[in-house]
Amino acid sequence: MEQGDNRRINNAVSALLADYDGGRDVDRMDFFAQPDREEVKDITRKLLQICFPGYYRDYAYRSFNEDNRLAVLIEDVIYRLRRQVAIALRYHINYAEMADTDLFPIALDKTLAFTGALPGVRAYLETDLQAAYDGDPAATGKEDIILSYPGFMAIAVNRLAHELFLLQIPLIPRIMTEYAHSITGIDIHPGATIGRYFMIDHGTGVVVGETSVIGDHVKVYQGVTIGALSTRGGHGLTGVKRHPTIEDDVTIYAGASILGGKTVIGRGSVIGSNVFITSSVEPGTRVSMQDQKQDREREDQDVLFDCGGL
Repeated sequence: MEQGDNRRINNAVSALLADYDGGRDVDRMDFFAQPDREEVKDITRKLLQICFPGYYRDYAYRSFNEDNRLAVLIEDVIYRLRRQVAIALRYHINYAEMADTDLFPIALDKTLAFTGALPGVRAYLETDLQAAYDGDPAATGKEDIILSYPGFMAIAVNRLAHELFLLQIPLIPRIMTEYAHSITGIDIHPGATIGRYFMIDHGTGVVVGETSVIGDHVKVYQGVTIGALSTRGGHGLTGVKRHPTIEDDVTIYAGASILGGKTVIGRGSVIGSNVFITSSVEPGTRVSMQDQKQDREREDQDVLFDCGGL
């Protein structure tokens, strides 16, 4: 390499190093001051192993006794998650200035509270599994759903992340759901409240916002947005209900957009493909693209635009 080339390379490096001295958010150097994304992803994968011990495997563990294997796995998750939680809590206003000696016991308490919630999460996942099996004639078995359905994986990770969200742990829940988003194409905010027997069919492009409330036995198809009507208020809208409420026994078909914190989709309604809804829908209503009208029909009438099992 010519001496002139070395000088040019050194100048380029020096210029970029100087750019880090701006004191901006993008200039931060201490990567130990925030949770490790790769570690959180690995913890998420191990949590799926805990939830579905016969389906997700870790070949690093060898044991003749399944209880022993799971005990090691659970303790490993507790140990590693506690450390990530302790780091993340620094981003919560209540813990930002706390000494490590005081913070670590709080992180352990929150981690153990999360672990204690896992049986309840697994109970909900059993209902989601049943909903997926009942709702998709193409499913060859429940193993098919657990191992290959993106909608079921996204729901599973979201239910785990939601428990951490309820414990007011910053950053980690969102890292978990965005990990699932990157794999499945399904974006569910960990703050969303979701009832039992939830099914996402096909799934790609589904978005569920932070303050959404979804009831029991709700089925959603690909490309559905359950979102905010407007976010122009920025952080002034933090804590405000910006996303819809979907009541029990609602089906939402592909491409529908349902927006706004005051929007309520009444129980037993069917929302057709590609509709755009910004106001509440009465229970038992069918909404179709025809003149963007809401047509109330008998609950026992067959749904003509079902694409299940494709």
